[in-house]
Amino acid sequence: MSRAPRICIVTDIHHGKPSFSKAGPAALGLMEEFRRFVAETRPDLVLDLGDRISDEAREADLVLEREVAEAFAPIAAPRFHLDGNHDRDYLEVADNDALLGRSAGHETVDVGDWRLVIWRADSKLHRPTGFALQDADLAWLAATIAAADRPLAIVSHVPVSGHSQVGNFWFENNVRFSTYPTAERVRAVLRTARVPVIWISGHVHWNTLTMVDGIAHITLQSLTETFTTAGEPAGAFALLELSDDVLWRVHGRDPFAWSTRTEALARRWLSPLPDFREVMGSKMHQAAE
Repeated sequence: MSRAPRICIVTDIHHGKPSFSKAGPAALGLMEEFRRFVAETRPDLVLDLGDRISDEAREADLVLEREVAEAFAPIAAPRFHLDGNHDRDYLEVADNDALLGRSAGHETVDVGDWRLVIWRADSKLHRPTGFALQDADLAWLAATIAAADRPLAIVSHVPVSGHSQVGNFWFENNVRFSTYPTAERVRAVLRTARVPVIWISGHVHWNTLTMVDGIAHITLQSLTETFTTAGEPAGAFALLELSDDVLWRVHGRDPFAWSTRTEALARRWLSPLPDFREVMGSKMHQAAE
């Protein structure tokens, strides 16, 4: 009996100088641990969800990104890289492409009976407004979901669930920077899916699971974040197994695990009720007729 397809995932490496709660100088050492994990796990592919560096300036960022690219280079499994906002503060997509040996358009990869959807939506963080969801990115995603003939595992740097940031060191008081301000447009597209869907992101530096409309939205802890791990870098990376069951396990100092049946993810939930005041007003109006 063949084993379920496996994907090893790392995000928010933040190689560079210490920055608030990010232990940037520990990043390359932790990447050695990730490489050992990949070698032991022998996954079908490896995913990097972005924010490989803590940005400084263009020339410094080119050096930092090159060092992270070199840390990934010994991995023999197929690798797919997304850009995070810190990879884009002083660098262009083309700079990251050149360093990683990649062409960074959206793409899909079939993994067993599942389809991995690598959604490289614009991750440039515009200050003070935040991220900007591009119509072309949304249109590509909508077409991919409409054409799906198997379960989808969608990955992005920025999460789209709209989940609470209460307690998050970075985003409790900066919610506008935690997602796309128009993420509801993405969720509306997801509601049209006729197949099971999971969505995996980085960016927010903690492990979460949020169910929206029957779709599982997961965020993965940063490799070097310390705010949940008593000042020590989390050293987080994950293994995703996809078959009749979905198995998600985060390793490191901030472990987390979740599983479900794939068939359960095909169920779309009832649309939420309107404001109860509207419901009561409608009943009162009907009673008066």
